[in-house]
Amino acid sequence: MKTILKWMLAAILICGPMSFTSCSKDDDTIVVPSQKEYFTQWNSCEALSALKEYVEDVTNPSSANFIKEEDRIATFDMDGTFVGELYPTYFEYNMLEYRVLEDETYKDIAPADVKEAAQDIRDFVREGKPLPSHFDMKHALAAAKAYAGMTLAEFDAYVKAYASKQANGFQGMTYGESFYKPMLEVFNYLKANGFTFYVVSGSDRFICRALVEPLGISPNRVIGMDVKLRSSSQGTTAGVNYTMGKEEDLIRTDELIIKNLKTNKVLQISQEIGKVPVLSFGNSGGDCSMHNYCLSNSYRSEAFMLIADDDERDHANREKALTLGNQWREAGYHVISMRDDFKTIYGERVKKTDFTF
Repeated sequence: MKTILKWMLAAILICGPMSFTSCSKDDDTIVVPSQKEYFTQWNSCEALSALKEYVEDVTNPSSANFIKEEDRIATFDMDGTFVGELYPTYFEYNMLEYRVLEDETYKDIAPADVKEAAQDIRDFVREGKPLPSHFDMKHALAAAKAYAGMTLAEFDAYVKAYASKQANGFQGMTYGESFYKPMLEVFNYLKANGFTFYVVSGSDRFICRALVEPLGISPNRVIGMDVKLRSSSQGTTAGVNYTMGKEEDLIRTDELIIKNLKTNKVLQISQEIGKVPVLSFGNSGGDCSMHNYCLSNSYRSEAFMLIADDDERDHANREKALTLGNQWREAGYHVISMRDDFKTIYGERVKKTDFTF
């Protein structure tokens, strides 16, 4: 019976729609299929060949490049690497815009700087107005304030409720279902070959945890942007001087700890994982530091960059993506073309549509 259930879960993961109720929280949710079923969503391509050759080499005990299982660490950016980000911008940006400008429980009490950040997102999405320089930090500071006072359970429920909404620009897919199906097969393949993978994202850690929960990725393997937490009755007392009671909850504060981008990703990997990755997957310049850290490993290591070059099945800027692809190759990264290498992105039932506002 257990074997049958595992095969059913594998079919849901690889072929069926994703939802926050479709999978268990067990780490075995990402189920290892038989060898002949690996990479059914991929076309034959250079990047996939490179990945398979690498894994076969470093898992071969007779190879000079053999890596022990405990050192087979892979890191994955989230947005644009295995979760959609072109609807029409990042999930956490869309959610902040909704929280500040549409949520009846909050929009009238949002601070002025938080409203300004949300309006920046709306102007970018609806009018095409460029976001201000260093907007990643402006957003992070605004988001810290926008969700301050929520317990972790309340925030988790808020994220999942927003994720259940129809993804802007797509038919047949919610935000919470917007996984790149070919990349889920990479998770399966690496797990089958003794790799441990971590999500290392610039997005809020607790947003990431909520979004990847259906994949069975454990919360302790998710690294992201962080805000300070406090106990619900702690007040302004320092944690070192306060003893939390059994009846208390953990609450988000408005104080940002770290925006997990660029070199900050490397610092967090070192602090939380304690080992240098041997595989790294990303899609933007914010992932280059993580890739370079990986490639500094004394073990044989590889880094992969996805480029959003499919303007038929996704909302992509193909010209920009191809320019980036050349840049990533010159940097020594393998390039994954979503247009050429993926048989499907979100699944055949999902169709690209015009954005609605």
